Amino acid sequence: MAQVTKATASRLAAMLASPTGLVQSVAAIAARENARFDEIRPQQVLSQSVAPELAERTAGVQYPVFYVYCEKITNELREKFRTFSGKARLAVDVRASSDRLESLGQNLALLVEAVTDVLDTHRGDWGGGIFYAGKYEAAFGQTKHGGKNFIQTAKVSFDVEVSIG
Repeated sequence: MAQVTKATASRLAAMLASPTGLVQSVAAIAARENARFDEIRPQQVLSQSVAPELAERTAGVQYPVFYVYCEKITNELREKFRTFSGKARLAVDVRASSDRLESLGQNLALLVEAVTDVLDTHRGDWGGGIFYAGKYEAAFGQTKHGGKNFIQTAKVSFDVEVSIG
């Protein structure tokens, strides 16, 4: 089971961190919306699930940050003689921080749009028995104190079909 969670999350993180992933998508959205974002670096895409409070206390977080992880796996045994044939629920926690409350929500929405743009361009076979059909949902959290002064998070989650072993 750990093989499924690691394979799916690492495949997604690699997609987002690639030069044709978030870097390209954020740059295109920033140009279109006349917004200013620093270039997204691969170090800002992390394969782990960490609470915002804990991340800020233990390591120097550079915002925006994208946490990629597998929330849930379901082995539906749809294919005979496969070790795993079912679904994996993946999530991307998008966290943005700003010293100004006014722009934080809009910037976070644009970063979530960048994640969904990458997902839209990677519909289909991800290789290694992982297939993404294209559905996703995004949920936005409340603004809290943290980061550069204020922090807000959003979560993009979706299912992938997995068939291995």
